[in-house]
Amino acid sequence: MTTLWHDARMLNAMANALIIVALTAVATSTLGWMVRRPLFELNDIAISGFDQHTLTRVTADDLKRAGLAQIDGNFFTVNLADVRTRFEGAAWVRHAEVRRVWPNRLEVSIEEHKPLAHWADGRMVNTFGELFSARLTDAEESAQLLRFGGPEGTQRLVTQRYDELANQLRRVSMRPKEVNLSDRQAWSARLDNGITLLIGRDEGVAIMDRVSRWAAVYPQVQSRINERRSRWRPRRRPPQ
Repeated sequence: MTTLWHDARMLNAMANALIIVALTAVATSTLGWMVRRPLFELNDIAISGFDQHTLTRVTADDLKRAGLAQIDGNFFTVNLADVRTRFEGAAWVRHAEVRRVWPNRLEVSIEEHKPLAHWADGRMVNTFGELFSARLTDAEESAQLLRFGGPEGTQRLVTQRYDELANQLRRVSMRPKEVNLSDRQAWSARLDNGITLLIGRDEGVAIMDRVSRWAAVYPQVQSRINERRSRWRPRRRPPQ
């Protein structure tokens, strides 16, 4: 009796295992059949600005056409990381987020580069201190950008230095138009009133301490210069 009971238990276990294998095979086959249905072929990409921002540098239609032409797979099989990389390779696109929308759509959120300055090699620097290549269509806008320069890989440092200088100079109603870091790590800046500051290197006295002291005495110096100019201004002769 004991042997037969054990045999029956073993038979039941084997039967259950076979049933599970059969159900798994059916489910896999069904899933494979569903995945290949035309219903799930991607036929639309919804593109919008990141955090509801309006796109100003790129158009959704252009990105959509390029995206649909390059995407491989359907709703289930598409590689979202690959799609994101493709969109981020487009001009003016800094970052893209991609998600699936049932049953055959993708939604892409685009963050555009915000240009801050021209870099010395012809590329631009965005507000995050990142280099990117793109074409400015408006010459007036190009002229309004700052100008940064420095050794390779220092664009973030130069952008940070610009922010620090702008904060220090705000109290004297000035702002930097150019910020440069030389190969010898010396800083200089040209201001919007034409003054060039040769700030030097971070040795001994900190860079911002020098700028702070200059900004503190500048109004007094400028006042004296204006006073001297007024004294030496030639008087107009009365008409004969």
